[in-house]
Amino acid sequence: MRRIFLLAVACIGALGLGAASIGWLEARNNKIERSTRFGDVSLDAGSPVATFSVARGDSPQEVNRVPVPAAYLAVGGGSLPSSTEVSLEQDLVLAQEVLGADGVVLFAGGGGSRSVRELATTPLDSHGELLVELGMVFMPRQGRDSRYRASRLLARAATHKALLSRLRAEFAQSTTQPLLLYIAAHGEQGETASDNAVVLWGGGSFSVRELAQLHDDSARPLRMVITSCFSGGFAESVFRGADPAQGIAVAPRCGLFAGTWDRETSGCDPNPDRREQEGYGIHMLQALRGRDRDGHPVALAKLDVNGDKRVSFLEAHAWAKMSSTSIDVPTTTSERYLREVQKVEAPAGDLDLLPEDAAVLEALGSRLDLKDRRDAEQRLEATSTQSQALEAEVEEAERAADDAYYALASVLLARWPVLDDPYHPDFGDMLSNNEAAISHELRESPQASAFRAASERLQELDERYGELRVKQAMLLRYGRASETLRLARALRLRGGEEYDHYRALLACERGFAGE
Repeated sequence: MRRIFLLAVACIGALGLGAASIGWLEARNNKIERSTRFGDVSLDAGSPVATFSVARGDSPQEVNRVPVPAAYLAVGGGSLPSSTEVSLEQDLVLAQEVLGADGVVLFAGGGGSRSVRELATTPLDSHGELLVELGMVFMPRQGRDSRYRASRLLARAATHKALLSRLRAEFAQSTTQPLLLYIAAHGEQGETASDNAVVLWGGGSFSVRELAQLHDDSARPLRMVITSCFSGGFAESVFRGADPAQGIAVAPRCGLFAGTWDRETSGCDPNPDRREQEGYGIHMLQALRGRDRDGHPVALAKLDVNGDKRVSFLEAHAWAKMSSTSIDVPTTTSERYLREVQKVEAPAGDLDLLPEDAAVLEALGSRLDLKDRRDAEQRLEATSTQSQALEAEVEEAERAADDAYYALASVLLARWPVLDDPYHPDFGDMLSNNEAAISHELRESPQASAFRAASERLQELDERYGELRVKQAMLLRYGRASETLRLARALRLRGGEEYDHYRALLACERGFAGE
């Protein structure tokens, strides 16, 4: 049970019972041998959900409106409508505004497909409320607080086939203009960083190693901005074949990522209110056009830390680290390469070489009232202790929730034995003929009160854990910036070919939108 709580995905967003409660309820469903998990269904040949159409918006005419080579390829959405939160669409709309018209968009089921999940704004009738409450007891899943609408993007479906086809076409171009690959999707963690992947429409996935091998024989530069969970795994693509043993890639390729290879990220929210979103994507994209998350102008001096009167990708990346209150711990390809080739830190950091990290260190130090890196490490140790104590509380709360569930389920199913199976042919008549009695038992019985209290307890713990993860993330950002500055100083003093490669990566990351 503890594992379910600790791995509750931040991208679940605003659910009625919270991520921890959903995790416990789904785990409990598995314990009573209910194997259907709608949130992460795999599309095998016999799956009924394989009937989702991916044809709309998938025509060659749409994708060819932008001539090859395109300046950017923006990819987003989930594998199914339930995991295509509206914030992913909003980020791609913003990306188009920032990056311009000379790009191609692949999103979920394609333009016009009913694949965007958005929090419902109209209240349910009593029958609908009862169905949702029964679902939270017997078959919890995300999305019941949402409605689905057609995507507003002019886009082709974000399938694995479509992505590969477009990348091959772009990588075949003889041009020195970098292709910007922007991905706002969900991520999967593999056994190693090179096995990490982003999940695509229809259940396909696109791995770090696949991208590296696809680009290895191309001379066209590649720049990535990826906001998914575990997106830092794509920093491995700095190496040929995503394998450090093969050395740095021949063609220039660099990237900026919302999180390290082993961490989840925020940024997938069904709530369309941008004021409630703290993901890396919204902070980074807004910074590129000189604004904060809410779209308000920011003084150029706060964003332009190297003083060239422009905002680069790396400066926008630094702004996201400084300003976002989220679980994100952003990273880059230059950070990954630096840690591969330089193992020993210098006594002091290199502020001139890395003004972006110097700005992060100063801003977060002030925001968190940190004295130095040692202070940050001590606070991280304290949060680790708090996490361990919270785990023990979660285990106790999950046991209580298990007991409360079985007590309620036994009372309900003793009277209405197919109440846990909405696909049973007797379910509809049983519910319509007994709706008032079922509603009373589900809401007013002592067992229902106990189950509700146990679920609320798990939600409370989930909220506490979320706050703790944000604190940890901000401390980690500070610590990584300090470490990067010291490693970079040591590499600069050593010089040589590896230092030249490192500077080339920084130059790539410091590029500008449209260039």
